[in-house]
Amino acid sequence: MKRERLLKVVLVVVGLLFCAGVYPLVLMAKQDPALAMMMSLYVTLGIFLLLAARNPSSHRSLIAFAAWSSFAHAAIMSIQALLNMIARRELIGSVVFGVIGIALIALAPAKQSVERVSAAVA
Repeated sequence: MKRERLLKVVLVVVGLLFCAGVYPLVLMAKQDPALAMMMSLYVTLGIFLLLAARNPSSHRSLIAFAAWSSFAHAAIMSIQALLNMIARRELIGSVVFGVIGIALIALAPAKQSVERVSAAVA
């Protein structure tokens, strides 16, 4: 029960963090359209993570997507920072996305067995 409550808290915090990207999205829409497009995906993901916080076990695939996409984002940012394509200070973002991915994977709800699902339906 504590694990599910902690997962709900993480989903709300990450959802709000991603939704907070709407402000820079509005500011950079004309300056950097590619970054604005990426931010729009995170804002949308944030909204759905907030919705998933109500019943995490029904949204396992969304939680897994949020976790694995965070790992992918962290990996790409790290490589870009190490190759001096972006500023080294961006490694902080890589760590943040890595922590988000780890937290979501560690707290993800277990897959329900077929017997539990059919018992719940009946």
